[in-house]
Amino acid sequence: MLLVVDCGNTQTVIGLYQDPGDGDELVDHWRLSTNPERTADELALLVQEFLGFHGYRFDKDVHGVAVSSGVPRVTAALRDMARRYFDEAPLVVIEPGVKTGMPILYEDPREVGADRIANAVGALARYTPPIVAVDFGTATTFDAITSKGEYAGGAIVPGIEISLDALYARAARLFRVELTEPRRVIGKTTVESIQSGAIYGYSALVDGLVRRMEDELGPSTVVATGGLAGVIGPLCSTIQHLEPELTLTGLRVIFEKNT
Repeated sequence: MLLVVDCGNTQTVIGLYQDPGDGDELVDHWRLSTNPERTADELALLVQEFLGFHGYRFDKDVHGVAVSSGVPRVTAALRDMARRYFDEAPLVVIEPGVKTGMPILYEDPREVGADRIANAVGALARYTPPIVAVDFGTATTFDAITSKGEYAGGAIVPGIEISLDALYARAARLFRVELTEPRRVIGKTTVESIQSGAIYGYSALVDGLVRRMEDELGPSTVVATGGLAGVIGPLCSTIQHLEPELTLTGLRVIFEKNT
């Protein structure tokens, strides 16, 4: 089995894949809060509990580990966990020098986040380029892949939850609401008005940026991933595919290229 870990600023997703010869199927995946205070031993305990749902043990059934992380302290803890508990399994951490099979056209390729690289590689493994991959995470990232399969760059905007946190902090009379689609665009209550601005306003932002990217890339396949993709994605006219596990797919592909 291949263990893949995608650590973001807010949440960490852990996935378990069949070995390459067994079909590369995602057996299961789990989402937990990102906590830089967790030690390698605590992470190992959590991983073993997840694996135990399917009757697996990391000391017998995990034959490889792939990691994408944007939180340095968690990256270090994951390395320590892999060395201590998966010492016989190859470890691949997305970082400069790792083979991705994708030319990076950024001015400084080392600046591109590991999750963005994994998203681009995962999207290219599933769809025909050019591609725009939209990841709804702590930040919402837009990653462009050219018709030649090159990573062209992209855009980064504050995530929808960050935007709402700023609104609540700076507006004394506004309050937190559930992030769901309201009954109408023209809100009749404060709750509906906030939901309309957040949901429909953000979907319009996504559509606008995607269309501007397509002006440079040409007509593209547009793929959405991330924790809020299921909320915003269906309301975006430009998004064609929802791939909640896109980052994990990219991790699997990169692991296979490096082992």
